[in-house]
Amino acid sequence: MTANSVVADRTSFAPGRWVGRVLALVIAGFFVIFFALPLLWLLFAPTKTARQLLLDNPFSVGTFQTLADNFAQLGQFQNGIIWVWLANSALYSGVALVITLVVTIPAGYALAMTDFKLRRPLLVTTLIVMLIPNTALVLPIFLELSALRLIGSPLAVILPFSFFPFGVYLTYIYFSTSVSKDLLDAARIDGAGELLVFWRVAMPLATPVIALVGFFNLVGNWNNYFLPFVMVPGRKSPVQVGLAELLSNVPLFNPTSAGSVTIDMPVLALATIISVAPVLIIFLFSQRFLVTGMTAGGTKG
Repeated sequence: MTANSVVADRTSFAPGRWVGRVLALVIAGFFVIFFALPLLWLLFAPTKTARQLLLDNPFSVGTFQTLADNFAQLGQFQNGIIWVWLANSALYSGVALVITLVVTIPAGYALAMTDFKLRRPLLVTTLIVMLIPNTALVLPIFLELSALRLIGSPLAVILPFSFFPFGVYLTYIYFSTSVSKDLLDAARIDGAGELLVFWRVAMPLATPVIALVGFFNLVGNWNNYFLPFVMVPGRKSPVQVGLAELLSNVPLFNPTSAGSVTIDMPVLALATIISVAPVLIIFLFSQRFLVTGMTAGGTKG
């Protein structure tokens, strides 16, 4: 046995290494119990009746027929308003996403690649606004839109959703670290104007950050509850506000609803899955671009 193998054997049985491995397993097990098990329960819940959900094994699987019955009950609630809520979410988030990309990408490019007066104050202002919690801005936004008589209209949600300073900062970081100014200067020397340089040179290189900004904006807007709750009540609400209304009709959470139209827990679980399914599908199909966008700023291009 060589000296190196003896040292390796001693190192493998060192108490510090085993303590580290055990600690890592404990931490991983904690996160599995805390996050994965509730998600597993949520996936199985719509396949059961309300009685089975309370009395059976939490992780047992029900029947497809029960799932179909729960789906039918969800569709019958207020004449299928769940689909109206989903359509509202798609409208608000989709239109806001387009506006965000049209504004954010050129703004981040200008801050990173051009020198102009007030450039530094604009960047500092972007950072400051980015740090302000969104809920703190709801009241001033409400007063502003109320003065414009937009409360209750789709614009009352779409316009605030389109305001995304974090996306401007992400784009600024990306262009500053991953796109060479020499490449843009070469295009200018060849006679291309600023708009052509941006559209034909910078934009093709910005695909990862466009996907990243778009995904963060879409997820944030889709899951936003407080601002739409204030701005567009009733049938104009998005699905996140609708889930709160469904929750208020579950007797377990709101005993006063026992005499009115009630929603069973499995139906609420099914509505929750449906509400997150569009974002999950988008993530699964765009994760390659998201990973590229998140790692692109790590090296200088």
